[in-house]
Amino acid sequence: MALVSDAPAAGQKTERIARSPFSEFRRRFVTRLGALAAGFFLLVMLLVALAAPWILPFGPDEFDYKNTLSAPSAIHWAGTDEFGRDIFARILNGAKLSMFIGFVSVTIGAVIGVIAGLLAGYYGGWLDSIVMRVADVLFAFPGILLAIGIVAILGAGLTNVIIAVAVFSVPAFARIVRSGTLGLKETTYVEAARAAGASNVIIMFRHILPGGLGAVIVYFTMRIGTSILTATSLSFIGLGVEPSIAEWGAMLSTGREYMLAGKWHLTFFPGLAIFLTVLCFNILGDGLRDALDPKLDDN
Repeated sequence: MALVSDAPAAGQKTERIARSPFSEFRRRFVTRLGALAAGFFLLVMLLVALAAPWILPFGPDEFDYKNTLSAPSAIHWAGTDEFGRDIFARILNGAKLSMFIGFVSVTIGAVIGVIAGLLAGYYGGWLDSIVMRVADVLFAFPGILLAIGIVAILGAGLTNVIIAVAVFSVPAFARIVRSGTLGLKETTYVEAARAAGASNVIIMFRHILPGGLGAVIVYFTMRIGTSILTATSLSFIGLGVEPSIAEWGAMLSTGREYMLAGKWHLTFFPGLAIFLTVLCFNILGDGLRDALDPKLDDN
C-alpha cells in the first residue's frame, strides 16, 4: 500500500520571502524612475555646489570689471553679472544657501508641528482645540503673506527668513500627525502597550509616531521645495538675505533691471535653477509617497 505524503513536491517553493520594511520600501522606490532621477539630480547639484570652491576657476564674489554683463561663453558658462561675477558660480553658491534654508526651516517646522499634532491627537480635549485653532489661524493666511508679515516684524536677514518659513510649515505638520494619531491611538497594539504599563510618552513616540512617519517624510520632502520658493520670493522683494549675497531670489531681483537691455542670462539661469530644484523635490516627494503607501503595489 503506497503512502500518500502531504509534503510538497521537490523543487516547489512554499516559503514566502519575508521582507523588512526598508527592503520593501527600497523595492518599491527603485521602480519610480522619475523620483530616482529627481533625487539623483538634487544629490549631484548639492555635491557640485559643495565642491565648487575647488573645481571652478571663479568664485561667487570675484569681480571682473572688464567682462561685465557678458553673455554665456566657454569661460563663463552662464555669463557674468553687472560686476563681472560668474553667474554659474553664484548659482551653485545659491544652491547651498537655498537648500540650507529649505532643510533647516522645514526641520524646525516639522519638529514643532509633529510634537503639537501628536499631543493634540493623543490627549484631545482643550489641548486639541487650542492647537487646531492656532493652526486654523495660520492657515487663514497664504504662506507667502504670512512669511512677509513675520519678516516685516522681525526684519530681513537669513535667520529671520528661516523663522518665517518654519512658522508657516508648522500647522500642516500638526494636522498630518494629529490625523494619524487619532486613528492609531485606538489600535490593538497601542491598547496592549497601555495595558502593559507603558507611559504616555513611550506610547506616543514609540508606538504611535512611527505609524505616521510615512506621511511626514513625504510632506517634509515636498515642503522643502515650497520653502525654497518662499525664501527666494522674500529675497526677490528685498525681505530676504542681503542683495550682495549669491542667492537665487536676490539674483533674479537684480537681473530684472537688465532684461530690457537684452541681458536674458541674468534671470534665465537663476530662474531655471529654482524651477528645476522645486520640481525635483516635488517629484521626489511623489515617488516617496507611492513607495511608502502599502496600498499601491505594482507587483
